[in-house]
Amino acid sequence: MGNKDIGQAEASNLSNAITDYSVDAVTTDGAGESKETTWSNSEWTQQLGYYKKIPEMKAAIDAKATWTVGKGWKSNPTHSIFLNLTKGNGIDTFNTLLENMIRTYHIGGDAFAEVIRTHTGKLINIKPLDPQTITIVANNKGLIIRYEQQSKVKGKKPVKFKPEQIFHLSRNRVADEMHGESMIDALVWIIKAKNEVMENQKVIMQRYVKPLIVWHLDTDNPTEIANFKAKQDAAVSNGENMYIPKDAVVPEVVGVAPNATLNPMAWLQYLDDKFTQASGVPDIILGGSKALTEASSKIAYLAFQQTIEEEQLYIEETVAFQLGLEIELEFPASLENELISDKQKDKTNGAAQPNEVQA
Repeated sequence: MGNKDIGQAEASNLSNAITDYSVDAVTTDGAGESKETTWSNSEWTQQLGYYKKIPEMKAAIDAKATWTVGKGWKSNPTHSIFLNLTKGNGIDTFNTLLENMIRTYHIGGDAFAEVIRTHTGKLINIKPLDPQTITIVANNKGLIIRYEQQSKVKGKKPVKFKPEQIFHLSRNRVADEMHGESMIDALVWIIKAKNEVMENQKVIMQRYVKPLIVWHLDTDNPTEIANFKAKQDAAVSNGENMYIPKDAVVPEVVGVAPNATLNPMAWLQYLDDKFTQASGVPDIILGGSKALTEASSKIAYLAFQQTIEEEQLYIEETVAFQLGLEIELEFPASLENELISDKQKDKTNGAAQPNEVQA
């Protein structure tokens, strides 16, 4: 008979079984000691796939690009002449060109365009390039010395560009890295988690309409089973009735009790909120209909305005530095004046009136 002395109980040690969450260490991929260091975006096709296939990702990136361009650019008469000459691929304007490049560097971290000038140095066109084909080359001091465009034709030599021949926009560059950071990379986990839940929920909804049925057939003849299967599948597919001799087949509907599974809506809502927070694009910008107070909506809008104006400043400075042209991008619609007006109203409404003051 076993020893039932409770004093012999021992506690387990789970210190090695449960580990704390951690993030892998990352180092920059800036220039090293070698004479030349190269970098190209090997993840571009995957990032572009997320942009094209995930609607909320596309909406957030498109909103960033649209709002950054805003009401378009303004410049002095001389510089406006050169900017109006840019046709991109032949049907672009400088506004659509900027929006394209902003959208591109949010997707892959960088956007490139060939700067085409006359022999006297006058700008005549800016032509967007495929980021997948561009290799950035830096020297051992971390300075970009050229760009190389890899040919899509196998065996053909790359085309080399001097730094001044490429208009390069780089998103959120970190430390000594020669490239930007994709907006998509930080959102992939959220997108995968959300789509996994949506796919599972899709199957559940389909099972409500077309439930899973186990058919107990009174035969083990493969031919008869195959014939019955074909008839039944065809009937279900066409929404038709099925007539079977009594006791020849016993159907059993495989169902799940309504309360036997978790409700995914709360989890989906959490992932939506997480995506909105991580992307930096408020729900109200995308036309969301969440129940928000007027005050909270204005604060969210104002916070988004700050990020867009910072991005506009980056574009303006980069155009001036790389192209030698001055532009000004105007924010579509600011709420700052309205917020200041509301604040003044609150002060006025909250002020004590003369007849309310007692001696």
